[in-house]
Amino acid sequence: MAENKKEQERDELHRAIWAIADELRGAVDGWDFKNYVLGTMFYRYISENICSYINEGEHAAGNTDFDYAKMFDEDVKEAKDGLVEEKGFFILPSELFANIKNKATNEEDWAKDHLNEVLERIFNNIENSAKGSESESDFAGLFADFDVNSNKLGSTVAKRNEKLTKLLNGVADMNLGDVKNHDIDAFGDAYEYLMTMYASNAGKSGGEFFTPADVSELLTRLGTVGKIEINKVYDPACGSGSLLLKAEKVLGKDKVRNGFFGQEVNITTYNLCRINMFLHDIGFDKFSIACEDTLIAPQHWDDEPFELIVSNPPYSIKWAGSDDATLINDPRFAPAGVLAPKSKADLAFIMHSLSWLASNGTAAIVCFPGIMYRGGAEQKIRKYLIDNNFIDCIIQLPSNLFFGTSIATCIMVLKKNKTDNTTLFIDASEECVKVTNNNRLTPENIDNIVKVFADREEKEHFSHVAAYEEIKENDYNLSVSTYVEGKDTREVIDIVKLNAEIKEIVERENVLRAEIDKIIAEIEV
Repeated sequence: MAENKKEQERDELHRAIWAIADELRGAVDGWDFKNYVLGTMFYRYISENICSYINEGEHAAGNTDFDYAKMFDEDVKEAKDGLVEEKGFFILPSELFANIKNKATNEEDWAKDHLNEVLERIFNNIENSAKGSESESDFAGLFADFDVNSNKLGSTVAKRNEKLTKLLNGVADMNLGDVKNHDIDAFGDAYEYLMTMYASNAGKSGGEFFTPADVSELLTRLGTVGKIEINKVYDPACGSGSLLLKAEKVLGKDKVRNGFFGQEVNITTYNLCRINMFLHDIGFDKFSIACEDTLIAPQHWDDEPFELIVSNPPYSIKWAGSDDATLINDPRFAPAGVLAPKSKADLAFIMHSLSWLASNGTAAIVCFPGIMYRGGAEQKIRKYLIDNNFIDCIIQLPSNLFFGTSIATCIMVLKKNKTDNTTLFIDASEECVKVTNNNRLTPENIDNIVKVFADREEKEHFSHVAAYEEIKENDYNLSVSTYVEGKDTREVIDIVKLNAEIKEIVERENVLRAEIDKIIAEIEV
């Protein structure tokens, strides 16, 4: 019954997001629409979060009638520094989401003339409140993509403010649970739904930053087999951060002891990732997301290695490679003795991840299939990985799992603490169901793959444990089809039955010919 109620609430939430989309349709679409809704959701979330935090403290002290939202701004300014230290940010009572929404709704003339400039000031105040504190980097530029003065919202200030008022009311009407009861799943779910909704309609651009939830679940399950907690999780191409957050969902609350770490080169997606962390109730001191090119300017150099690395890096993008003479001496790439090709950075991400991986850790990385069999520098890097026993498993995934590409991708699982010198190959190309335009991994599909992975099980037409010598004999080709024989799907023909059917057809044809000859003879007479 509780699960049905939760599904009902989720459907209601999704309908509310669609209703906002309808309100803004024609003015804002796609990428911009997503930024406005997520930005407004984030504004609501942190307003309710800080309000609840302050109220709980006052109520616990016996001041049961206290309500931060009803306080005068001048009466709370002395509490600012302490709140920034504890929460990472500060919002004045008059600037809380609920108060601004109510004022915009009840004072139409004020909203028509001033709402955009008020929101711009509030967003700047929130970001500036963190300046000089430990949370500064987590809040800087978070509202940069929320342009309250954009012509996309309307051609005049009044029209833009009309849209902004509808946006505030739409997000206010979302059933996002009560923050003080820690029921924040709805905020995270709304984020995931909005990202999926955008990515499924955005083609390649959407797929570049979004890994579907089912693939994220599989990667995390593979990376946490046998573990009940980890020190921290890392994604070198973290996009909007959804893949990072699966670790807490799979292992449980507070089972990622030291937090969530990632790097993202696209600044807009970097902002989305940080918002995603907050909407999933990850404190500012429990995540570190950097905006840099991972391959050229890696962050988190000095951090303790990661027990879990999960990633879906961009496929076959260009990178500096041999054009940068310093990279061949980079401790991440030097051990292989060769750099990934300039036109295909895939194995550079693999080498980077291996370097950042803890000795007892696991990395599960989505790969473009070409890196499994191509020659040249890529073959030399594969040789290094196999010769040093770092590759634990290669999994062939079904085609059409990702938004923006129908290609059948693979997963490479890396470990540094293997107890034998074998590599498991799994052909999971049929482990899926078709949903609308894409294939999807069901919970049963994921369970099937993870079980075979955990047990290192030999299954005909599905998995094979290959010894080092076998891979070496195949010139370090890591394509799953080289090691797992596919099912023969050709139909078995019963030759006796076929001959009988042919004989029957011939006899029937002879009868028809005789009947036709008889009719023609009668006509000629």
